[in-house]
Amino acid sequence: MLARPLLPAWGGLALAPALAVLCAACAAAPGPGPGRLSAAADTGWGPAATIGAIRWPGAGALGAAIADFLRACPEILRREDVSGLTRPADWAPACADAPGDDPRAFLARHFAPVRLGDGTGLVTGYFEPEVPASRSPAEGLVPVLGGPPPGALPAGPGPTRAEIEAGALRGVAPVLAWADPVDLFFLQVQGSGVLRFADGKTLKLGFGGHNGHGYVAIGRLLRSRGLLPERAGMAEIRAWLAANPAEGAALMRENPRYIFFRPRPSGSSGPVGALGVPLGPMRAIAIDPQHAPLGALALLETEIGGAPWQALVLAADTGAAIRGPNRVDLFTGTGAAAGALAGPLQASGRLVLLLPRAAAARRDATP
Repeated sequence: MLARPLLPAWGGLALAPALAVLCAACAAAPGPGPGRLSAAADTGWGPAATIGAIRWPGAGALGAAIADFLRACPEILRREDVSGLTRPADWAPACADAPGDDPRAFLARHFAPVRLGDGTGLVTGYFEPEVPASRSPAEGLVPVLGGPPPGALPAGPGPTRAEIEAGALRGVAPVLAWADPVDLFFLQVQGSGVLRFADGKTLKLGFGGHNGHGYVAIGRLLRSRGLLPERAGMAEIRAWLAANPAEGAALMRENPRYIFFRPRPSGSSGPVGALGVPLGPMRAIAIDPQHAPLGALALLETEIGGAPWQALVLAADTGAAIRGPNRVDLFTGTGAAAGALAGPLQASGRLVLLLPRAAAARRDATP
């Protein structure tokens, strides 16, 4: 789908957000600028005591998220935090430690819980879809394109979606498979996925770059034109496209951004986010890296399916529609069941970031 503006126009590894980019509700609410923090407790900074007072998920869930963090440490330790909240060395003590059998003690040793502003924002979901595909062209199918080779396209914006669909990259971008055009569009919305062929074999796809154009959310267009109700989700958008094929094809071309894919190893554990590590289902989120550090653990509280939901999650991805200090896109997993969770998810949420103690102490010392 939508590529990450923080990545080069024709490369990089990231997973794009899901319904977030289709709807107007995804616009980030105004909030504090980068690095403007408040203590997670009303009485000021209190890293260990505050962590001890937080109502955490069970030890098993904490341990899984901490394991995700430790696997990501090689990337975290060499990555510049563009939010300005942390430095690579801040993460070293936690990355060198082992959580043992007490994950809460591990968190208390190394992190201070903080909020960005009041800690509240919009939570949406994204997932890795499975899409029927063909290895050869057929009527009604369109090519699933890999990224053009380096130097094959000029720097800056390349051909638009409409131009690519008309054949602008024929013979330049490799054809990986053939798929239904609506399925391909929503595969591009997610940024990665799994192609399933008639013989039962699959091809895993990762984000392989984009054409450098900005993203236009077709859900927003449908609502603004009075064609769908205000809270229409992915299912309603797909139903409208299916019922209006000619108008739907023209509508999708109004989004000039086009996503390319790259094959992933068949044994890969999951899609890879902007942090460069696989995304854990219901344990990974996309955040705005201008406000929060990639690689940070966070306590996320929201509602899913009308029921309260809480988890320790890893900020492992970014997305062009994910803007603002507490704007979150939750990765729900792979396949139809994950899509059923991600599609309708638009809820208020509360986010508590766990910053390394050194970073929190530096903020405390700043006048």
